[in-house]
Amino acid sequence: MESMPVQRVCGVLVLLGVCLVSFTPCCDGGNILVFPLDWSHWINMKILLVELHTRGHNITVIRPSNSWYIDEKSPLYTSISFPTKETETPIDDYIKKNIMVQREGASLITILKLIQNLFAVLFEIHTIWVDMIGNILDDKNAVQSLLDAKYDLVLTDPATVAGLVLAKHLKLPSVLNVRWIPAGDGHYVIAPSPLSYVPSLGSGLTDKMTFIQRVKNFFYHGVIEYQQRFVLGPRYESLCDKYVEGGCSVTSLLQDADIWLFRSDFVFDFPRPTMPNVVYMGGFQCKPAQPLPADLEDFVQSAGEHGVIIMSLGSVVDALPEDLADAFARVFAKMPQKVIWKHKGKTPSTLGNNTLMVDWMPQKDLLGHPQTKAFVAHGGTNGVQEAIYHGVPVLGIPVFFDQYDNLLRLQERGAGKILDLAYANEQSFEQMLKEVLYQDSYRQNIQRLSRLHRDQPLAPMDQAVFWVEYVIRHKGAPHLRTEAYKMPWYSYHSLDVLLVLMTAVTVLLLSALAVLRFLCCRRRRKSKTKQH
Repeated sequence: MESMPVQRVCGVLVLLGVCLVSFTPCCDGGNILVFPLDWSHWINMKILLVELHTRGHNITVIRPSNSWYIDEKSPLYTSISFPTKETETPIDDYIKKNIMVQREGASLITILKLIQNLFAVLFEIHTIWVDMIGNILDDKNAVQSLLDAKYDLVLTDPATVAGLVLAKHLKLPSVLNVRWIPAGDGHYVIAPSPLSYVPSLGSGLTDKMTFIQRVKNFFYHGVIEYQQRFVLGPRYESLCDKYVEGGCSVTSLLQDADIWLFRSDFVFDFPRPTMPNVVYMGGFQCKPAQPLPADLEDFVQSAGEHGVIIMSLGSVVDALPEDLADAFARVFAKMPQKVIWKHKGKTPSTLGNNTLMVDWMPQKDLLGHPQTKAFVAHGGTNGVQEAIYHGVPVLGIPVFFDQYDNLLRLQERGAGKILDLAYANEQSFEQMLKEVLYQDSYRQNIQRLSRLHRDQPLAPMDQAVFWVEYVIRHKGAPHLRTEAYKMPWYSYHSLDVLLVLMTAVTVLLLSALAVLRFLCCRRRRKSKTKQH
């Protein structure tokens, strides 16, 4: 057989290249303005920014000058820093109060105290962000600079809607990197959310509810509505009245977003109605584990066949109360496993030789290590999804916000257990830890979730980047937003249609009765006339 001429080979390669390009939507590097939230929210946002930067996009980040985690200088982005009035973060005091209240015991008084604490800290946090965005929009030079930069979109975290106010003022499309909005689950403002099977944030309920549980769900939804309408809403509406033409509200700002990048999926979450502009990217931050540092690898391997337990309470909670930390350390000391514990507080007096305490750990790489047998965690979205990705069962100790609800989804699927702080002591911790370690069902169930999560046509990160670039290419995505948002509540539920139909049916029935009555009366009159 004669070899194919060089010209034909080149022609085939060129044709193949053209075909490949035609199947890949192109997007020149976009100009993206980012308005993030601090703490673990920024950790999530930064992962997305790394990928966008890798793909050639220009990124500018607006940050408070005293940010905890958002660096002023970075190779990924250019930052714009604005001063805030915050002297110390209100979250620290909130966490301490929350732990103290929960340890008082599980009761109605405890629930009410937790709700009160939540309202107080949210009001304070949102006041900081409202003041910051107000300072930005009052600075004519800053606003003009943002306009001159000709950004393609605003990427923001809607746990605070300050970024959406900015997008609205600049008349830019918006993409949300989201799990929660200022009050509750983001789905509630954009999609049908029947309270009969969609649990409210904080309710501690699943999608299978008894009558009493549905009553409880209504109560918690009422708390969320009150929080949004009367606690947080007025703070943002004052911004809307001043800086947004035609005004706005928290709800309308959220509903006007072009794309919702949801840090969840239906392997982790309960099935529920959704909308076309919602893109699920749960576990987008997860990657195969990388090799551990040599000293940590030696410690892990020294555990032998018993394996390793890792414990972390996330990026905000540094340590547990001393008595509880001592109790947990005492339990760890009894275990045949080695333990790696992220803990910045006072070293427990009961710490065993098998426990290594660290200020920081490569959590993803440890979760992906074959020696890791269990994960003791606070239940943050990142940690729970990483545990699913790597198939490690979880013993959860929720502290605040969404953590109980996250852990509940694992517990409901038999992939983890929840230890309430109200019941936390040496005995309960030891019992639950041994259950998660030694009952095979927990590892089997979390590994089943891992297989389901990984079985996707497109990686979550690729989906997220595609839709960001989609908004850049098309200068928004208004065609994916439903017209339902513009309808009054009575039209949305077709109450006006039902009223008209019921009126029509009533008129027809009354008309028929009137005709029958007339005919009957006429017949009686004729009968009386004949008798006379």
